[in-house]
Amino acid sequence: MNENTFKERLKLFFIKNQRSSLRIRLFNFSLKLLSCFLYIIRVLLDDPAQALGCKELNRSCSNQNYTPGTIDWSPIIWVNRSLPLWGLQVSVALISLFETLLLSYLSYKGNIWEQILRIPFLLEIINAVPFIITIFWPVLRNLFIPVFLNCWLAKHALENMINDLHRAIQRTQSAMFNQVLILISTLLCLIFTCICGIQHLERAGNRLTLFDSLYFCIVTFSTVGFGDVTPKIWPSKLLVVIMICVALVVLPIQFEQLAYLWMERQKSGGNYSRHRAQTEKHVVLCVSSLKIDLLMDFLNEFYAHPRLQDYYVVILCPTEMDAQVRRVLQIPMWSQRVIYLQGSALKDQDLLRAKMDDAEACFILSSRCEVDRTAADHQTILRAWAVKDFAPNCPLYVQILKPENKFHIKFADHVVCEEEFKYAMLALNCICPATSTLITLLVHTSRGQTAPWEAFRQLTGTKQTLNRESQQSPEQWQKMYGRCSGNEVYHINLEESTFFAEYEGKSFTYASFHAHKKFGVCLIGVRKEDNKNILLNPGPRYIMSSTDICFYINITKEENSAFKKHEKHRKKHESKLSYHGASRLPVHSIIASMGTVAIDLQDTGCRTSRGPTLALPSEGGKEGRRPSIAPVLEVADSSSLQTCDLLSDQSEDETTPSDDEVSAGLEYAKGYPPYSPYIGSSPTFCHLLHEKVPFCCLRLDKGCQHNYYEDAKAYGFKNKLIIVAAETAGNGLYNFIVPLRAYYRPKKELNPIVLLLDNPPDMHFLDAICWFPMVYYMVGSIDNLDDLLRCGVTFAANMVVVDKESTMSAEEDYMADAKTIVNVQTLFRLFSSLSIITELTHPANMRFMQFRAKDCYSLALSKLEKKEREKGSNLAFMFRLPFAAGRVFSISMLDTLLYQSFVKDYMISITRLLLGLDTTPGSGFLCSMKITEEDLWIRTYARLYQKLCSSTGDIPIGVYRTESQKLTTSESREMASQSQISINVEEWEDTKDTKEQISYRSNHRNSTSSDQSDHPLLRRKSMQWARRLSRRVPRHSSKTAEKINQQRMNLYRRSERQELAELVKNRMKHLGLSPAGYDEMNDHQNTLSYILINPSPDTRLELNDIVYLIRPDPLAYVPNTAPSRKDSFCNTVGQDTREETQL
Repeated sequence: MNENTFKERLKLFFIKNQRSSLRIRLFNFSLKLLSCFLYIIRVLLDDPAQALGCKELNRSCSNQNYTPGTIDWSPIIWVNRSLPLWGLQVSVALISLFETLLLSYLSYKGNIWEQILRIPFLLEIINAVPFIITIFWPVLRNLFIPVFLNCWLAKHALENMINDLHRAIQRTQSAMFNQVLILISTLLCLIFTCICGIQHLERAGNRLTLFDSLYFCIVTFSTVGFGDVTPKIWPSKLLVVIMICVALVVLPIQFEQLAYLWMERQKSGGNYSRHRAQTEKHVVLCVSSLKIDLLMDFLNEFYAHPRLQDYYVVILCPTEMDAQVRRVLQIPMWSQRVIYLQGSALKDQDLLRAKMDDAEACFILSSRCEVDRTAADHQTILRAWAVKDFAPNCPLYVQILKPENKFHIKFADHVVCEEEFKYAMLALNCICPATSTLITLLVHTSRGQTAPWEAFRQLTGTKQTLNRESQQSPEQWQKMYGRCSGNEVYHINLEESTFFAEYEGKSFTYASFHAHKKFGVCLIGVRKEDNKNILLNPGPRYIMSSTDICFYINITKEENSAFKKHEKHRKKHESKLSYHGASRLPVHSIIASMGTVAIDLQDTGCRTSRGPTLALPSEGGKEGRRPSIAPVLEVADSSSLQTCDLLSDQSEDETTPSDDEVSAGLEYAKGYPPYSPYIGSSPTFCHLLHEKVPFCCLRLDKGCQHNYYEDAKAYGFKNKLIIVAAETAGNGLYNFIVPLRAYYRPKKELNPIVLLLDNPPDMHFLDAICWFPMVYYMVGSIDNLDDLLRCGVTFAANMVVVDKESTMSAEEDYMADAKTIVNVQTLFRLFSSLSIITELTHPANMRFMQFRAKDCYSLALSKLEKKEREKGSNLAFMFRLPFAAGRVFSISMLDTLLYQSFVKDYMISITRLLLGLDTTPGSGFLCSMKITEEDLWIRTYARLYQKLCSSTGDIPIGVYRTESQKLTTSESREMASQSQISINVEEWEDTKDTKEQISYRSNHRNSTSSDQSDHPLLRRKSMQWARRLSRRVPRHSSKTAEKINQQRMNLYRRSERQELAELVKNRMKHLGLSPAGYDEMNDHQNTLSYILINPSPDTRLELNDIVYLIRPDPLAYVPNTAPSRKDSFCNTVGQDTREETQL
């Protein structure tokens, strides 16, 4: 094909070139609209009485009356067309005909009839050729020509123009837009054709105007049919019939296609318009599959913040919306604010539909229910890359599953690695009970909303509740627990704060204590203006600056509290207060000056530098007085700081190891782990061995050439074990070991760690853990009782059951935890004194943990949970005893941490510092201490706060309390009856009978089966065993017969708990283990535990309370002239984290 020919050049300009072709079609479309407009002008100027083509026909039109049955065709054939109008119409017709012929010539492909018989070509000939004929035959200038049919040519030109427009701008509109355009244009053409046709034909009848014809068409097509305007002659009636038939054929087809596209659009979600994106604020949520739980968690947490109420949420998901999500998004509260788009984040078209470049943030969540979690991470990484490439300025909030994949998305603004947080939280649960519940409540936005004055009274310590959870709770512990669960972490600039502005130039501990005493807020950390690192409890040597950002725990943030409204009133009273003493503290608190009793401290100001603030009870002075609680100094004094005990007053075991430790090689070094299993792990100073342990010695249950131990008992550990039951030794498990071996943990408190793995670990993981002291692994499962006994479950302090990846997905969603729940229930029944910490996939399944069907108290809590869920609570399960006690945890509860970071960008950093995942120089760490009888003289939480701040510099943030559970009368009787029944298994072992082993095995089989039997079956089996035994041993003395009868009655009456105890002891004997460590009746089932976050200052301390502390970094006080790194680190490890704290 020669492109230089004239035809090819024309074709290139008129057809091939997108932009020139678009201009040609736009010009053609304009011509057709102009011809229709000229026709309307001709109709408006026309008078049917003068519509004659020649003078000899005037007489036929003189009679204006219409006679039925006769039709005067002259008004139909002839019209009155003025000369200028005729000239315009002829010009338009010539141009249109020329363009049509030229395009037909250029698109000719050898079949001329195909070009001629096309409907657009025929319509063009009908409308243009007659006008050209009138040029040569003037008599026909008033001949009627159906120019209104050009509307169909305009419709055809419009469709071609839209296609060329898409090609020219390289952008495609949705099929929905094109179909709607076609439908509207078809409907308009039908109506316009009918209007013009009826009006012209009725020139010989009713002589209808255009408006009358429009009215008639609308009434007819809408099937109303008033009948006030009707056609009179048969041609117009015939036209109406034809138009109705055409409409009945064409319009349903168009509507069907439109409905189909609308349904498809509803599935895909459509578009988020650019105008809305530029005038409204929205965030985009990218997920691979959207579950109802994930959606509701996100929406409830995101919209819990008042300033986010005007935001829109655009969900971009590649799968079709399921029925549950569809029903939820149809609720008016969500339907106006949530937009679902079906599409992929890897497609720029879908990102454009979501207007990602205008979004305020993009949340990319991983699918944790996938069997292959690594593949799920890879998908998340690609989504993050795609979004960053498309919208570089859009903030990214990414959730990743495995820590080894985290370094691929370091460019994201906020990243939450699920396995990092999970294992670190489970590890801290072993040394700081219920850390998982503490963190979950802190990162959960309280849904309670109260009036400002009610929030003010709550802050001042009066008996007002903020959370609806506590308002609905009938018991005292539930009220306290629910009220304190509303505490969150907030931030404010020091110079703008009412809470902390007066402490500029004073020490951090001074500011924290006095802010808590005055306002009930707990100052936990600061951040300098020129530094991005947050410091948790930097200690008494840190001096507060006006530009510091303060982070504090409180029921509500200061800006929403009533203190701002009463600031002027406070300043008036503040000027009248007297100051005395070194600390310059007001005698009475600001709250007391407002007329409310804040804290029962009776003028606790520091009167003199010598006088104590709080006196000891008189009983303490008999055997030797302890020092009284010293005042908290404004500026740290090195001579009076007891924090230096961490450096100078070391315990003997830290400075000079004992002979046993030296002989056993237990003198540990401190340093950074030499090998990390994955890229991106934060370096943490830890207790390490001088030399790494051979891999063979890491196996707990198999001896090697270095040792011959084959079970946990043989090792003779001084501290109780921590057992972790996991499916595989993933890299995240490394984060379980590091917090338990951190340098600030006292060496004498290090618990041996045993990893009970379903699959053997790989060499890379063993390389990472072989440097840590007392870390072992064993291949086994919690399904097997023998494996549990070998790994030392009877000597364990904590048993951590990690959710298995292979069971995270199930056909029925909530059944993913079935195996884990049943296994943990078995452990709970066999080893009731064992502290079991369980991870579940779905938080709703925690109601099955430690399940007891006849426990009336648990049933009452179940009803309370259902009520809270019906009210839309975000944490409806918070009153469940396993969750309140920190014995169950679900990683999905930490999803709110990522969502909350959109408003509080510091929450991830603070959580990582609390969990020990990050270590910032000068930042403190989370630990705990236990309240003993010797500490009860402190009496209240406020006095404890002062004691800790003035002595060790610790900041308490909460209390973990354990109480006795009140049993009903029936339950107490059942427990009493079970405790009175006992059986001595050893008595029958003294019988010197040759068939001892047979009877013993029979007894063992019945004991094993009784664990899964009902009581009637148990009795029947026991009696059968006793009868067989009596038949096999017929000759016995009366004393022996009496023993047999006693044994029979004991078997008949013994409880299920004793059956389980006998089963465990028999297996221990079979494995060659001593059953001495198995305490069968030590049952903790009748206690309940809960957390009080930042309780009110007047809260009374109780025996065995565990106080959560943020302890200053010991290294922050080490002088730079330390002789060696080892010595300096040895000096930092001082007193007992929980029990040796000087009070």
